[in-house]
Amino acid sequence: MPERGVLEQLRGQLVVSCQANPDSPLRDSFIISRLALAAAHGGAAGLRIQGFADVQAVRAVTSLPLIGLTKTDRDDTEVYITPTADEAVRLARLGCEIVALDATNRPRPEPLGGMIAAVHGAGALVMADISTLAEAEAAFEAGADVVSTTMSGYTRYSRQLPGPDWTLMEELRGAGLPFVAEGRLNTPQDAAAAVRCGALFVVVGSAITRPDVITRWFAEAVRT
Repeated sequence: MPERGVLEQLRGQLVVSCQANPDSPLRDSFIISRLALAAAHGGAAGLRIQGFADVQAVRAVTSLPLIGLTKTDRDDTEVYITPTADEAVRLARLGCEIVALDATNRPRPEPLGGMIAAVHGAGALVMADISTLAEAEAAFEAGADVVSTTMSGYTRYSRQLPGPDWTLMEELRGAGLPFVAEGRLNTPQDAAAAVRCGALFVVVGSAITRPDVITRWFAEAVRT
């Protein structure tokens, strides 16, 4: 089994997600590495990075813990966050201490337990991105090291909310399950509240590293 010390290293800290959609002006691995360095200078304790090229670019400029993932559109499944063991293992071998996997209760191309075992065999921990308490319980039963609220609102059967899923966080805390808070944490106050709610650490992306999204928030506000 891989060392779990990185989870303690991140306890109570901020992890910044540095990602850019294919149509974003920031969609360049060098730019992602600069966003990662800026986040590190601002006090991020870790980084969540999507895609092999971006992971390589970021790993080359920082020793902060990396949570790696891929986003792969497939015709045979709705699961798109690191859907296969091959992708997950490659992320681990590129230097990601933690690999994020979609652990939602949807048809998947490969069994979750086998994927988790493969990641552990490659020396990395597994963050299971879930949308409900039941999915979190199943992910831990399959061997996940920690779960994240990332997918709440992104499955048809989970809560569709404009803000963080505080109820899911309370459920996870009540069940005694270690969890990471991620998803629609758009202010420092939200991030702090998530830690108070029991999150091991918090992951923030759009509110820090997506200026197009942040600009849209302001532009829409002043037009109303």
